[in-house]
Amino acid sequence: MNLIAAVSRNWGLGKDNELLFHIKQDMKHFRELTTGHVVVMGRKTLDSFPGGKPLKNRVNIVLTRDKDFEREGAVAVHDKEELLSVLKNYDDGEIFVIGGGEIYAMLLPYCNAAYITLVDAEPEADTFLHCLHSDSDWHMEQTSPDYEDGSLTYRFVTYVRKS
Repeated sequence: MNLIAAVSRNWGLGKDNELLFHIKQDMKHFRELTTGHVVVMGRKTLDSFPGGKPLKNRVNIVLTRDKDFEREGAVAVHDKEELLSVLKNYDDGEIFVIGGGEIYAMLLPYCNAAYITLVDAEPEADTFLHCLHSDSDWHMEQTSPDYEDGSLTYRFVTYVRKS
């Protein structure tokens, strides 16, 4: 399983259920990596998409406590055990955890790779991703050069879990 996220210098993910950054090239990178694959998210993350609609050309699996939740184009699961059971139907390398914070925390132990957009900024955040850079179970496998988007500098980094 893979994780994909854009984070600030202090590994902030979001504030008030909104992303910290809207970087066009990061969104393109996200689409390129996840299209044709499985994306796993919480209901609030799904609701944050335009119109609350699932992402096109992907299997959208939504973890929600709401037993009555239904959304066209989404597969609803209601707890971690049900989620893991559903995910057994897919190739592990084709699964991308896309948020939010609780879902990242719950599924990080099952992830073997993390595709992180590291943004050299530190806006106020209320949701954070575990810092893989200082975790001895993970190592940085590759990093891109620095890119700029307006006043933001960022780079794409791949972390891999040590075996």
